[in-house]
Amino acid sequence: MTTMTTKTTAVESASSKASRTPGIPHHAWYAPSKLGKYFILLIGTLLTLGPVLWTISTSLRPVTESLGASANLIPSSLDFGSYREVFEQVDMKLLILNSVLVTAACAIGQMITAAMAGYVFAKVDFRGRNALFAIVLATMMVPMQVTIVPVFMLIRGMGLSDTLLALILPAIPTAFGTFLMRQYFLGLPDELSEAAQIDGAGPWRTFFSIFAPLATPGMAIVGILAFNYHWNEFFRPLIMTISEENFTLPLGLVSLQGNMGTGSVATVLAGVVISMIPALGVFMFGQRTLREGLTAGSHR
Repeated sequence: MTTMTTKTTAVESASSKASRTPGIPHHAWYAPSKLGKYFILLIGTLLTLGPVLWTISTSLRPVTESLGASANLIPSSLDFGSYREVFEQVDMKLLILNSVLVTAACAIGQMITAAMAGYVFAKVDFRGRNALFAIVLATMMVPMQVTIVPVFMLIRGMGLSDTLLALILPAIPTAFGTFLMRQYFLGLPDELSEAAQIDGAGPWRTFFSIFAPLATPGMAIVGILAFNYHWNEFFRPLIMTISEENFTLPLGLVSLQGNMGTGSVATVLAGVVISMIPALGVFMFGQRTLREGLTAGSHR
């Protein structure tokens, strides 16, 4: 009797362990609470990707169906003629080149200046540091439309109006990037700078040899966010540039709006799809670094 009881207990114990084993399905995935979460995530995914999928689908339709068949997500036939029309109507090579130069310069400049300013505000003790940092944060509350006229006057006074430098130089300082890098440097131990001082390293050597390599994920976040923002920027290029040879991609694609009058929505959306590809590529390439950098503080 005792032997049978022991065997029964052992079997029950083994079955209970098996039910808790992750590799054994226990049908908990369709619990009402999880089904509700999956439903909410599905709705959010459709709301986010729906317009993008419709844009891609419509850009692949024949011109005559770009409006009439817009309700159908899958086009009746694939037609890449709209993409050919985009390259024929606007100088896409020049627009893409200008956008790459401006966006890359802004991203690299923001990575460098934000890292240096964030390091100073986080690790260098000087009088008025907190007050100066508060002023930097306060600039984030000022809309660009308020400062665009003084910035334009400064750029014109420097003789840089209607140039690509007019788009690059004012965008290099970044209050948000400074705040982000300051928070990142605050998470690094002060013992690193103390050890560097003992070894005779100055502030510049300490920053470039010790803290800058450790802050690479944070700098990557600043660079990726800056690239996505300035690649799609429209307002500043509209104010700062006049000549078509200095137009960036979002500003140059405005000339495609004439197709709206003829019903060729596919041509306009084909230009939008082309403009999305570089930003999407940068995000896909840097998403791991972006994710690790944003979640780095949660592991400390």
